[in-house]
Amino acid sequence: MTTQLTTTAAQWRSAPANGIDIHYIEAGRGEPLVLLHGGMVSTNPIWAPTPVSYSAHMERLAEGFRVIAPDTRGCGRTRHSDGTVTFDLLADDVLALIDALSLDRPLIAGFSEGATTATIVGIRGPDSVRAIVNDAGYDFFNPGARSFTIMRQILGGSPQATDADPDAAAAGFAQSPEMQVMFELLIADQDGAQGDGHWREYLRSAFHRTTRSPGYTFEDLGEIAVPTLILVGDRDQFCTAEEAVTAYRALKHGELGVLPATGHIITPAAIDTTINFFERHR
Repeated sequence: MTTQLTTTAAQWRSAPANGIDIHYIEAGRGEPLVLLHGGMVSTNPIWAPTPVSYSAHMERLAEGFRVIAPDTRGCGRTRHSDGTVTFDLLADDVLALIDALSLDRPLIAGFSEGATTATIVGIRGPDSVRAIVNDAGYDFFNPGARSFTIMRQILGGSPQATDADPDAAAAGFAQSPEMQVMFELLIADQDGAQGDGHWREYLRSAFHRTTRSPGYTFEDLGEIAVPTLILVGDRDQFCTAEEAVTAYRALKHGELGVLPATGHIITPAAIDTTINFFERHR
């Protein structure tokens, strides 16, 4: 069933792919653009007021592209039955969705965790996409990235944590009004889609893939055959500009964009840069 959304000219849809039903939002017309959300959020429009979601930018992107924005496995409306959700599995879900929707080498972009997945799609399926934008998700290709320690602290309550601790995570979010709002949205989103307490399962799933190397390094970026933009804010607390340069230099057809006075967020400037890149590599 298709339900009309009220906040954008978009529609909820779902498609069977890679053994699950992947739920996604579709908006706009033109060349397809697969848009992958970051960690902790989903495609739910309730995230639109926050700076870490594509929801507030869907209408802008839909002006020039057929945007297809899935909820990743185990997040939002897309369910996961059993087992570990790795980046390889998330990438294979995207490849299966591209096939299920008969998309001919779509464009693909992601932010943070979604950017990591988008890039692994380019490694695992070299002929599957036309161009890639990695916005603040290249850090995980550094096995020594500081991001892994940060995520252990956020999701496990300690830089040395070996498993998620949802209660410790809740206490950490409560330390600042901004993070508390994020936490409340997380609960409303995840539990509203998949039942009371699902937010805990989501954090456990996210802990596994965001606190250790996905098995790929910067050297593996050389396997990507299509134009790829590495996008970073110069004040990103997760991704460093130095890592961005390393990622860019590893690519065969790479471009590098540095956004001034920008942290780990999605800004209108990031969207404009993404659109400009895709328009040059249609």
